[in-house]
Amino acid sequence: MPYEILAGLAVGLSVMLFWMGRRFAATPAPVDDQLERYLIDDMGADPRYAIVTNPSRLTFTERVLIPLWRNALNRLGALAPQRNADAIGRRLETAGRPYGLTVLNFLGLKFIAATIFGVAGLLFGSFVLRQSLLVSVLFVLAFGVFGFYMPNIWLSGAIRRRQRDIMRALPDALDMIVVCTEAGQGLDQAFKRVSARWHNALTEEFLRILTEIALGRTRREALTGASDRIQLPDVSNMITAVIQAEQLGVSIGGVLRIQANQMRIVRRQRAEELARQASIKLLFPLVFLIFPAMFAVLLGPAIPLLIQTFSR
Repeated sequence: MPYEILAGLAVGLSVMLFWMGRRFAATPAPVDDQLERYLIDDMGADPRYAIVTNPSRLTFTERVLIPLWRNALNRLGALAPQRNADAIGRRLETAGRPYGLTVLNFLGLKFIAATIFGVAGLLFGSFVLRQSLLVSVLFVLAFGVFGFYMPNIWLSGAIRRRQRDIMRALPDALDMIVVCTEAGQGLDQAFKRVSARWHNALTEEFLRILTEIALGRTRREALTGASDRIQLPDVSNMITAVIQAEQLGVSIGGVLRIQANQMRIVRRQRAEELARQASIKLLFPLVFLIFPAMFAVLLGPAIPLLIQTFSR
């Protein structure tokens, strides 16, 4: 092949790669998405919130593959109706933005899951069961609908796990906040101390509250936003009590002490409720798994004798 053609191909390939790099470059996330990535040195934030400012420290996956993947998810997510975007955004906030997913990323993930499951349904109906084309199309539709709603099921599970973690960590965190406030520290310093001691879903919300306050939001707005994100009655009651105490000029330490006492009572009541439910939950494995095995061991040797006796 002549060198002129090789040189032309090399130049064309270079221009195409340059255009693709400019076209599929990662766009900056919204302010709410980047809010959790800021590292506040004077607040003892988790290192996971730090921004990597040196691009040379990023791996090839972080620099190339992840931006391309997010761009593809955004393009697929843009095909979804706009009316569902707000509801999905609220659910992602409640789940703590798992894996840094945005609304468009999540919608694109639903389309990709529907496509993958649809292809799996086609292969299952055509090659495994060897059905006709009409039956295979029905399998494609059924598997595609299941794949489309499967991310919703996963997101609901993530929300329940995060709310359960917050509910378990809240009583101990309230006790430490009460100790800090009664020792003379402010509420922000108490949040900072709790976040420095533990690392869980609740301390992540405390860090976000501190970050929002540092970026200019009022404490009331930051606390109200956390209550809307978490969507737990216990957290909402605590935040409402703190806001009312600030408005009325009441001691926050005394209000939080009352809340901590109530949370301990509620935690003991929930433990007693789970203990009472244990016997009912054990009924199914006991009847359908343990009893048949016991009967097989005890009555198994006698079955041949019974068969011989009745056969005579």
